[in-house]
Amino acid sequence: MKKWSEGSKMWISVMVIFTIYATIFIIFEDYDRKNNMPLGEASDWHLLFFSLIVMTGLGLLLLRYARKMDERISREQLRKQNQMRRELTQNISHELKTPVASILGYTDTILENPDIDEQTREQFITRTNIQAKRLSALLQDLSILNKIDYAPDLMKRERVDLSVMVADLILESEQALAKKQMTFKNCLPQDICIQGNWQLLYSIFRNLTDNAINYAGIGTTIELTTEREDNGWHFTFSDNGIGIPPEHLPRLFERFYRIDKSRSRQIGGTGLGLAIVKNAVLLHNGQITVKNNPQGGLRFDFSLRG
Repeated sequence: MKKWSEGSKMWISVMVIFTIYATIFIIFEDYDRKNNMPLGEASDWHLLFFSLIVMTGLGLLLLRYARKMDERISREQLRKQNQMRRELTQNISHELKTPVASILGYTDTILENPDIDEQTREQFITRTNIQAKRLSALLQDLSILNKIDYAPDLMKRERVDLSVMVADLILESEQALAKKQMTFKNCLPQDICIQGNWQLLYSIFRNLTDNAINYAGIGTTIELTTEREDNGWHFTFSDNGIGIPPEHLPRLFERFYRIDKSRSRQIGGTGLGLAIVKNAVLLHNGQITVKNNPQGGLRFDFSLRG
C-alpha cells in the first residue's frame, strides 16, 4: 500500500478543497440559471474558468513547494537516522570494549604466567567466565533488537499463556529474589492468553523483573496486576523501592541509557533491557509508560494485544 508523503497530502488536500468549491459553484450556477436569472443576463461561467486557470497555476507552484518540502523532510530524517546509527555504533563499541578487555587481560595473564598459583588461576577463570556471560547477554539483546527493527514480520507468533509464563519466571528468579530478600506478588488470574511471539513476551516480564531486582532495593516487593481491555490486557508492574529521579524517566527506554553507569556495569546489565521491553510491547500493538509511585518505587503500565 502506497504511503503518501506530507507534501503530497498537503497538495491533495488543497486540490480536494478546490474541487468541492468548483462543484458547489456549478450546482448553484445551474440552479440560478434555471430559477432566478433573467433570460438575457450573462452567465458567471467565465469566473469559474478564470478560477480554474488561477488554481492550476497555484496548484503547480504548490506541488513544486510540496516536493521541496518532502526533500527537506527526507534529508532531515536521513540526518537523524545517521546520527542515531553513529551513536548506537559508538555505544555498542563502548559496551563491548569493557568485557573484551577484561577477558583478554585475564587470559593473557594466565598464558604469560604458567606458574601462577592455582587459586589465582581459578579466580581469573571465574572472572573471565563472568565477562564472557556479560558479552553473550549483550549480543543476545542486540540480536533481539535487530529482529524487532528489521524483521518483525518474520518473528513467529503463537498462542502464549502469560499466566504460566510469569509463574515459571518467578520460579526461575527465586534465588535472586531471596538474595535481595524481595517478594514477588503475582496477581495475574489464570489463562491470560494472547497471540504473540513467545521470546519477546518473555523478554518483557524478564527484563522488568531483573530491573526491579537489580535496582529496587533490599526487602522490597514487586507486584504484577492486570485488567481486561478490548482485544487485550492492561498490565501494571510496580515495586515499592527507591524509584529514580524524575528527570531520568523520559529517557529510561533509550538504548544504552544508564542512570548510574558504574553501578549498572557492576550489576552486569547490558543497557538494552528496557529498550527491548518498549519495542516488544509496541510490536504487540500496545503502549508502555513509566512513572514513580507516590509511595516510592517505579510503576510500569503497559498493554498487550494479540
